[in-house]
Amino acid sequence: MTARRPVAVLGAGSWGTALAALIARHDVPTVLWGRDAAAVAAIDRDHVNARYLPDIPLPPALRATDDLAAALDGVGLVLVSVPSHAFAQTLDAVAPLRPADAGVAWATKGFEPGSGRFLHEVAADRFGPEVPLAVVTGPSFAKEVALGLPTALTVHARDEAFAEQVAEVLHGPAFRAYTGTDMSGAELGGAMKNVLAVATGVADGMNLGLNARAGLITRGLNEMLRLNVAMGGRPETLMGLAGLGDLVLTATGDLSRNRRLGLALGRGQPLEDAVRAIGQVVESVQTADEVMRLAERHGVDLPIAANVRDVLHGDITPAEGLARLMARERKSEYPAKLFG
Repeated sequence: MTARRPVAVLGAGSWGTALAALIARHDVPTVLWGRDAAAVAAIDRDHVNARYLPDIPLPPALRATDDLAAALDGVGLVLVSVPSHAFAQTLDAVAPLRPADAGVAWATKGFEPGSGRFLHEVAADRFGPEVPLAVVTGPSFAKEVALGLPTALTVHARDEAFAEQVAEVLHGPAFRAYTGTDMSGAELGGAMKNVLAVATGVADGMNLGLNARAGLITRGLNEMLRLNVAMGGRPETLMGLAGLGDLVLTATGDLSRNRRLGLALGRGQPLEDAVRAIGQVVESVQTADEVMRLAERHGVDLPIAANVRDVLHGDITPAEGLARLMARERKSEYPAKLFG
């Protein structure tokens, strides 16, 4: 793949649209695919995504279509940006249409619903070992990327050359793309930060103060680190953009759907009403269960994530979750062998 070969971005929500606009602005032929024929026709005609990114002009060169075969024709890179619950289905549709030399990357965060598998495991099942795969993750609100504001992300792939190729397409004057090879760690950070953002949102919704917010973010990072190390991952992955960076952004920025969910719950709003008011997929609702299954499989205690799961299930109130956290025994901040 070269930087000038076309790129297909699959998923015409806010994030897919922002990424497609970014790549098109880098003079790479780019097509955005979505399922809603009327919506993508309007994007192609008006150069704006009126539903997800209203009033933000998209590059005139960006094309949009609901024809998947046309979107994939001749591309050198497929970049998937659909919700995690639609990820496997999208890959199934891509598999018979993907050009033989096109790699597959995704900016989807979460796990496969039900199985709890990492998305790179799902993708490897669909495409086999010969197709290069990469995950694009890190602290990024779609609106700010679409507006051209400075952003830094990271691309992780087992094939370092493919990570560089994906990063080359994304990297530009207002966008820094770093690379790495810890796919599971990068995906863990991208998924788990959504759960922890609910916790900080709940604390802010309950007016617990800035000290509580900082404590939750820091101890949440600790939970991410311990789980990743237990899985055989690298601590530095989660000390970077894929972990700490994404966690800070999602936990403190009010553009975050997961933070807004936590704020609503902390103020006493029922879960169903909060999700309805947000109006888009809130990944943490499903991801909390998958994170806790992963933790139980590896024998890792995650008190913050566990409380978020129980609040989302309606098993406890936010106030009861706070009481449980504050009643925990005093202990060392980090296990002795975390970094050794």
